[in-house]
Amino acid sequence: MDYRQIPPMFVADAPGLDFLNSVATPVDEQVDWIIDGEGFLSWLQQAGFAPPEAIAAIRNRATVAELDSLAAKARDLREWFRAFAQKRRGRPLAAKDLRELEPLNKLLERDQQHQLIVKHSSDGVTRFELHAVRRWDSPESLLMPIAEALAKLVCEEDFNYVKACEGPTCTLMFADHTRGHARRWCSMAACGNRAKVAAHRKRVKDLEAGGR
Repeated sequence: MDYRQIPPMFVADAPGLDFLNSVATPVDEQVDWIIDGEGFLSWLQQAGFAPPEAIAAIRNRATVAELDSLAAKARDLREWFRAFAQKRRGRPLAAKDLRELEPLNKLLERDQQHQLIVKHSSDGVTRFELHAVRRWDSPESLLMPIAEALAKLVCEEDFNYVKACEGPTCTLMFADHTRGHARRWCSMAACGNRAKVAAHRKRVKDLEAGGR
């Protein structure tokens, strides 16, 4: 299915997992929102991973081939980290897991980021805040906020509650932040509703069968 026919899904409650969900099967066919360079730039902007002006500048400077190559690198990163997350979801991370995160650390080392003091005014009161500022010098710089989101997922989320949707054909993952950690579906409006309908049909069928 063409990714332009359906908006990307941001249901994970964790930006790093939303990146993994940039390929999904929302209906019957798989959709990859970063299958090419333009799709990747569009997904980045909708996800809020990079400022629109930075994305526009790189779109204007880079060739189609360079952007398609960038999208391929993003897909490789996505599938590598998906394997890491799928293997470890539902349990706490262990010290030995750090070895497998070396490719992510290597990517983070290439980030061009610094911090600046900026002022913030609210209700007539001025405060100073420390803001991170990233340089967007090359197409590859657009991978850096993704790498940062994946690193934050590892460091800030409890992998005990990183889950896969229980929908039979769904591939989406999410961080379960609900009380009691009882979340089962990517979305109640999608897989949760389909499960309700299926359960209702089964009950009706069982009652009809029992009445014969």
